[in-house]
Formats: sequence, structure tokens, C-alpha cells
Amino acid sequence: MNNVKVDVKNEIAYVTIDRPKALNALNSETLKELNETFSDIRDRKDVKVLILTGGGEKSFVAGADISEMVNATPQEGRAMSMLAYETFNMLEEMPQVTIAAVNGFALGGGCEISMACDIRVASKNALFGQPEVGLGIIPGFGGTQRLPRLVGKGIAKELIFTTDSIKADEAYRIGLVNHVVEKEELIDYCTKMAEKIISKASYAVTLAKQVINLGVESDLHTGIQLEANTFASTFETHDKKEGMTAFLEKRKADLSDF
Repeated sequence: MNNVKVDVKNEIAYVTIDRPKALNALNSETLKELNETFSDIRDRKDVKVLILTGGGEKSFVAGADISEMVNATPQEGRAMSMLAYETFNMLEEMPQVTIAAVNGFALGGGCEISMACDIRVASKNALFGQPEVGLGIIPGFGGTQRLPRLVGKGIAKELIFTTDSIKADEAYRIGLVNHVVEKEELIDYCTKMAEKIISKASYAVTLAKQVINLGVESDLHTGIQLEANTFASTFETHDKKEGMTAFLEKRKADLSDF
């Protein structure tokens, strides 16, 4: 692949969007490579956590590639939006936990792909925003849908309507990111979080992710029923028996894989 690098170590897949000269902007080629990458990783049993970041010193993802869109037709614009939709949904729904390690610019499509991850960790130099209406378009890679779900409609509308960019501390304050760390510590911090997640029952983590994702799109009653049914299903697993027995015996549990 030309624009995406993948490195798997100790059950963690480090996926780097690597177009530093273009500030890692998402063109169609990069989206297709990410689609292929996520499709491969979601089926791998040796990967429990995916950490997504951007190559270079300045940018996570600076947005979609404007040079590709400037002369695009409505049909071509929709095709690009649907490619991003498919790719980002794959990222959001994969059984592994996904962490966005946001370094530098996370604008437009960069903010949008970070929101498709389960958890966002930002370096202090990170900058988030949805600048699309200033270019005569609207967010087309999920921004109008995921941003209000994360930060509420009022804040999402303000960010999209004004095109204001916000620094990492403000992104943390409004709930767009989970943690803010020093730039030099970003990948190590995400790796330690990944290792903590990997130490838990991976099948239970996957089920919890599925229930959260489906439940927030449902009414409370439906979500509670989904939780109860899934909770019940864990009672026939090895991990439930081993985890609880180990707890009672005051020892470390020997938990299984997916």
C-alpha cells in the first residue's frame, strides 16, 4: 500500500495513515487502502486492539483531499462519501477495540475518522474541527451524525456552522476526546491502555462494545433487553467461570481469546 502502514506487535495493530506531504489527507486511494486494512484486521485473531494514528509531525489527518474534490461531480462526491461511510463503519463495528492516537491536525475527515474509533487520545498539539461549510459543502464522512452523538447537538452545530477549530483541552472538556497527553507520550500512552484492555476477557470486551454501539441507537427499554440477553449469554463461557473462580480464589484469571 502507498498511504497506509500496518505494524502488529503483541496483539496490537498500529495503523498509520502516511501521506505526510499532504498532511495525511484522505483521498480515494487512501480510503480504499484503509478499507482493505480494516477488513483484514477485523478477521485476525491475533489482534485485540487497533491504534490509528497519522504519519509525520504535524497531522493526524488534515481532512479529505480538496484537490480531488474541487472538480468532482455530485455523483463522484456521493461515491467518495459512501466509500468513507463503508470504511469508517467497518472501523467502528470491528470486534477489536479501536483507539485514535490524534497527533496534530484532525480536521474534516480527520475528526470524522477519529470519531469512528472507540476511544480518542489527543496530544497537546492536536486540533479538531469540521471546516466543510466554509468550503461550500457539509461534513460528508459522518461528521453530522457522530459529532452530535458524542458532544450533543448544540455544540456540534456550533462547531460545524462556525467552522471553528478547537484545541485538545477544549476537545477534552466537551467530551470529544478521552485523554490529552504530551506529544512524545502519545503512542506509549495508547499502547499501555491497549495492554490493559488486552488483559481482560476479550470476548466480553467485544460483546460490551457491540451492546454499547447498538444500545445508544435504541430506546432505553430495547437497550436494556439487549444488555440482559447478552449478559445471560456470557454465563455459558469459559471466561465467566474462570474469571469468577479466579476472583474467589484470589488469583489471576487465565482468560481466553476471542
